[in-house]
Amino acid sequence: MSKEQTIKIDNKEFFGHLAHIAVPIALQSLMLAMVAAADALMLGRVEQNQMTAVSLATQIQFVQNMFLSAATAAGAILGAQYWGKGDKKTIENIFNLMLWFCGIISIIFFLACEFAPEVLMLFFASDSELIRIGSSYLRIAGFSYLLTGISECYLAIMKVSEHVRTGAFISSSAVVINIILNAVLIFGLFGVPRMEARGAALATTISRIIQLILCLCLASGSKYIRPAFRRFFTVPRILIGDFFRQCLPLMGGGLCWGVGFTSYTAIMGHMGVDAAAANSVSAVVRDLVCCACNGIGTAAGIMVGNELGAGRLDKGKAYGIKLKNISFVVGFISTAIVLAVTPFVVNGVILTDTARGYLTGMMVIMSIYMIGRCVNTVMINGVLDGGGDTLFDMYSLIVSMWMIAIPLAVAGAFFLHWSPLAVYACTCVDEVGKIPWVLVRFHKYKWVQDLTR
Repeated sequence: MSKEQTIKIDNKEFFGHLAHIAVPIALQSLMLAMVAAADALMLGRVEQNQMTAVSLATQIQFVQNMFLSAATAAGAILGAQYWGKGDKKTIENIFNLMLWFCGIISIIFFLACEFAPEVLMLFFASDSELIRIGSSYLRIAGFSYLLTGISECYLAIMKVSEHVRTGAFISSSAVVINIILNAVLIFGLFGVPRMEARGAALATTISRIIQLILCLCLASGSKYIRPAFRRFFTVPRILIGDFFRQCLPLMGGGLCWGVGFTSYTAIMGHMGVDAAAANSVSAVVRDLVCCACNGIGTAAGIMVGNELGAGRLDKGKAYGIKLKNISFVVGFISTAIVLAVTPFVVNGVILTDTARGYLTGMMVIMSIYMIGRCVNTVMINGVLDGGGDTLFDMYSLIVSMWMIAIPLAVAGAFFLHWSPLAVYACTCVDEVGKIPWVLVRFHKYKWVQDLTR
């Protein structure tokens, strides 16, 4: 295939399709990020330790999501291509595989949170008060981790089967309920006992129960893809092989990124309460600003996958090239947004003067990081994954994160005794540093392939 774009894209069709998928997903991502923001802001008005402990404890769910995301992303990659081909029966079998995998992972994390929360918290904090608060959070929130895997499978299938708005409605409804319950349970409104961190955990659990109920009810309609329970134990072996060929590299990449990102939080958590608090707030801002690139990245994988699965390789390739260019625009806009909101964020939560100084510096550093984050999300997790080129993500993370960023951060924090801002900068270097490598991989066009059978 030619290395150059070979067809002209109808911009009206392209941007209409992009907006149709990306906007609901970006909204869904925004609503999910708002839960963390609500936790941080509400608990930040209670006490710095409450906010910091919950931020650290939720890293457990972050790690769980790495496993779940690998399975749902593998299902979405194959599902998008089979949807483009019009093969609904195979998508039902893919749904079955996702439920098997995610169900096992959810049970493991639930048991860990219920029986060993203190051990889990020791990975992220050395302060006994943070460990105590975080453990009480995990014992309650662990029940929500048991349900998350099932819901995520339903939401992933909705995205690739042209029910993205339904998925966004379900997630957004659960988030609104979560935020309302946060306020009631954290502060003890309307006569409810004041629960603080435990209230945030209970709010999360109740909202996850409602989310699963909505998934089951709304997906019962005739136009929706549902698990084929009559074939639950008889999925074709060839499809299982295809699924794990996508899932295992994604899991490897997800674990590299998830454990690495969690390591960043753990490193900052061991640099003192002020550094941990500032990092917790900056993480919330990062997740909120990343919503646009998350939506475009997911849309990129679906759009490219649909075209490749339908056999329109030239059009899928042309879509990928255009999405690459869009990723840079979104990255620079995200940088501007982070800088613009910095004064409001720094003065919006109760922090010590030292923590406030750290937060200001972290926001400036993060503004540069956002360029790399947006570009890599759209190009790697969107375009490359949409064409089945899932191994590159793992390779790039092993080099950029585990061989460069994490060793620098560990050395700076524990041996060279750098300032928290210098260590934080080390945790941001991986996304920006791998942009040239990603561009080289992209222009090899190994991702332009039809994965269907």
